[in-house]
Amino acid sequence: MTQAQVAGHLADKVGITKKQAKAALDELSGLIVKELKREGSLRLAGLGVFRKRKSKARTGRNPATGEAIKIPARTRLRFTAAKALKDSVLGTR
Repeated sequence: MTQAQVAGHLADKVGITKKQAKAALDELSGLIVKELKREGSLRLAGLGVFRKRKSKARTGRNPATGEAIKIPARTRLRFTAAKALKDSVLGTR
């Protein structure tokens, strides 16, 4: 689904204009970015948790030549789905 499709669906369900729905999505996106920069994690109940995760520097291999290369440390984003989301999408086990 594209952002325009999400905004259109949200506008129909909530009864607002598509412009207002797009503004709400933009504000939500901005809030997620701000919280991840400040706190390092953001929990959305029923959806999951966004976290910043640091990976260590390591040695890897170039698959074409087999040459050893250094992979620098970096920060990545990780999303962990909530149990409620997993159960509703995948069904209970």
